[in-house]
Amino acid sequence: MTKLSRILALAALSAAMFAAPVRAEDVKAGDLVISQAWSRATPGGAKVAGGYLTIENKGNAADRLVSVSADIAGKAEIHEMAMDNGVMKMRPLDKGLTIDPGKSVKLAPGSNHLMLQELKGPFKQGDKVPVTLQFEKAGKVAVALDVQGVGAQAPGDGGHSGHMDMKKMPDHSGMKMK
Repeated sequence: MTKLSRILALAALSAAMFAAPVRAEDVKAGDLVISQAWSRATPGGAKVAGGYLTIENKGNAADRLVSVSADIAGKAEIHEMAMDNGVMKMRPLDKGLTIDPGKSVKLAPGSNHLMLQELKGPFKQGDKVPVTLQFEKAGKVAVALDVQGVGAQAPGDGGHSGHMDMKKMPDHSGMKMK
């Protein structure tokens, strides 16, 4: 390797190390960065699935996730889970979900999430499920949910998390929604 080649290789490596931390799977829409979009594999016959992701607002004004759609689902909603008199309840967020400037909102199991209902087929580990997020300001944004294992608690977990308590984990895969 010539001295010039080594210098160019070192320069390229240095540039990569100090580049903005937007990963390849991240989606940028206006001031928003959507990352870690994932779902769980569903057992055969399941009619619902959850979708999870993180939305970061790098701008100076709030934006709002107002709806979600997916060709694989007959119905898709933004849901919240909250304790009500000691009972965990789930309901659609009819007014959407606000992402304040300089803040991040994480949609995760047991918390706010995307609810995909009336599934037209199963989610299989390794699949990428396309969904469209509709924002008040950023508009329509296409995102792919990376399908993890049935018991996954986070992207890249694969459903083999050794510290997971399946009794405490909310699992929407077998629920029937009206």
